[in-house]
Amino acid sequence: MVPESIREFFAASAGVAGTLIGLLFVAISVAAGRLDRTKTSGRLNRISAAAALTGFTNALSVSMFALVPGHKIGPAALAVGVAGLGFVAAALISLYRLGEMRRALVRDVLLLAGLGAVFVWQVITGAQVLLQPDNPGAVNTIAILVIVCFLIGVGRSWELIGAPSFGITREVTALVRDKNQAPDERPGGTEGDRLGGA
Repeated sequence: MVPESIREFFAASAGVAGTLIGLLFVAISVAAGRLDRTKTSGRLNRISAAAALTGFTNALSVSMFALVPGHKIGPAALAVGVAGLGFVAAALISLYRLGEMRRALVRDVLLLAGLGAVFVWQVITGAQVLLQPDNPGAVNTIAILVIVCFLIGVGRSWELIGAPSFGITREVTALVRDKNQAPDERPGGTEGDRLGGA
């Protein structure tokens, strides 16, 4: 049973998920050239698009079933979690089959593994709700997993459209690399150029 105190969250979540799915379709149509099946980057972008859609669809399905009277959130979370695990397995098999597991960025594989972990947790929590329908803690956990699916979906959508990304690891690595280069090898010219020609 979904507590009344959290029903508003699921109502808002269903609306947000529907909107994000629509925006993802727009992003896919805009970035259609980035989804070329013949290129490695295109295949990786197709998996990113599918991962975003899977995360948003998971959030939409769970949120909508949470609003149906009765004990619907447990079975919905369980079923959609199993379907999500199927997607993650298919994506990893696809990367392996195409010989791109090594070429795929570690980040891509880790994000798929993270999405898989979310779905495993959701399946377990959905089973807990089925066994203990009056357990509000399990329903709250499902709500948190819905938020995590939104975050993963937004991140994958951001990558899909080729938007700039800044990460602390990347920036610190670039900073250290720049410090270790000779002044005339750094981006921006020689040391005299950067000091205003002094």
